[in-house]
Amino acid sequence: MPYSHYMPEAYEHRLLDDVLDDLLAETAAVALVGPKAVGKTATAQRRARTVFRLDDALSQEAYAIADRPLATAPGPILLDEWQRVPETWDQVRRAVDDGAPPGRFLLTGSAAPVGASIHSGAGRIVPVRMRPLSLAERGLATPAVSVGVALRGPVGDVTGATDLTFADYAREITASGFPGLRGYSERTRTRHLSAYLDNVVNREFPEQGLVVRRPDTLRRWLRAYAAATSTNASYTAILDAATPGEAAKPAASTTLAYRDTLSSLWLLDDVGPWDPTGTAVSRISQAPKHFLADPALAVLLLGLDETTLLDGPLEPDFGPKYGSIAGRLFEALIALSLQTYAMVAGAHLSYLRTRNGDHEVDFLIQRGQSVVGVEVKLAPMVTDADVRHLVWLRGQLGTRLRESIIVTTGPHAYRRPDGILVVPAALLGP
Repeated sequence: MPYSHYMPEAYEHRLLDDVLDDLLAETAAVALVGPKAVGKTATAQRRARTVFRLDDALSQEAYAIADRPLATAPGPILLDEWQRVPETWDQVRRAVDDGAPPGRFLLTGSAAPVGASIHSGAGRIVPVRMRPLSLAERGLATPAVSVGVALRGPVGDVTGATDLTFADYAREITASGFPGLRGYSERTRTRHLSAYLDNVVNREFPEQGLVVRRPDTLRRWLRAYAAATSTNASYTAILDAATPGEAAKPAASTTLAYRDTLSSLWLLDDVGPWDPTGTAVSRISQAPKHFLADPALAVLLLGLDETTLLDGPLEPDFGPKYGSIAGRLFEALIALSLQTYAMVAGAHLSYLRTRNGDHEVDFLIQRGQSVVGVEVKLAPMVTDADVRHLVWLRGQLGTRLRESIIVTTGPHAYRRPDGILVVPAALLGP
């Protein structure tokens, strides 16, 4: 048989499911992209009648010898790990041009094939990024504040409470958002994450066309990148942190190749600077803020665990202006969640930092002309000093700033007298 049929099994709902259903109702081909182990195949299989697993040699052969499989197989058709047979992309694109109906094709991929661009399907194949589980998808609490509602205007009175403390969030930072790792013990999970990174260095880099002659240098670069989590440190600074005291450092082109390859594997999830066009804000930093796809990967690379995060304080690697590594890993957990919430709302995530450092807002969620400002604080209590940048931003944007939110590890959601929303991390959702 040239293709297989999928029989549904138990499945935990993902926020991306609703986005996919809306897209597939009107779109012939959707590409679900993201790092390995985020659940792309499980999510796509639920919608597929025919599955070609192109990372399997037998399935590749079945696909190759089938008679016009994209035209004859029952749809929806899933091409799983399509980048293993790169010509499938153009085959799907041509099928769309020839009038394929909505919901005909799903493609999943955990890497961009060497020399190819996923954007070459613009107008025909819509890419959607899937990330590790957000806080809302982990079932910790029922969200009390919706990012989507906030983008439409003030959310009104807010109430809500949670028993979660920083100890619980530290556990979530280390527990990983990769669905398949959620049920493991800490020891087993650590071994799986270590194997995951080993596979990246030893197998996936070569598959992407980059032979790593000094794996130890790549691993140290990865550690330095993890140490730069939630900072906009330059790539030169990251390289210096990876090779302290070494006169013969890798060439800049080598470290840029590291970055580009990790990006092609969807393992970097940087947040770019906000574009202040049409506002009074100027002199904005242009460097991205660095994040790995899952904060648990950063924890592993830095040799940390739940206990060390709680014991603190841990010295920052890139200077005191960036704060403690525990605080930056908490921010990474929030960034992961906000990326998904913004995607569900049809919005974009960025950050704001003026070049002289006078003002910084951790995250801006923007859809059209509507903006929600988000600050992140690793503490249960909020002071006037903690919200000063959000107050400043409101003065710059006026009514364009629909809501101002400070995310904390505290127990209660409420609105301060100055209008700023205080929301425990687990109570913020899509």
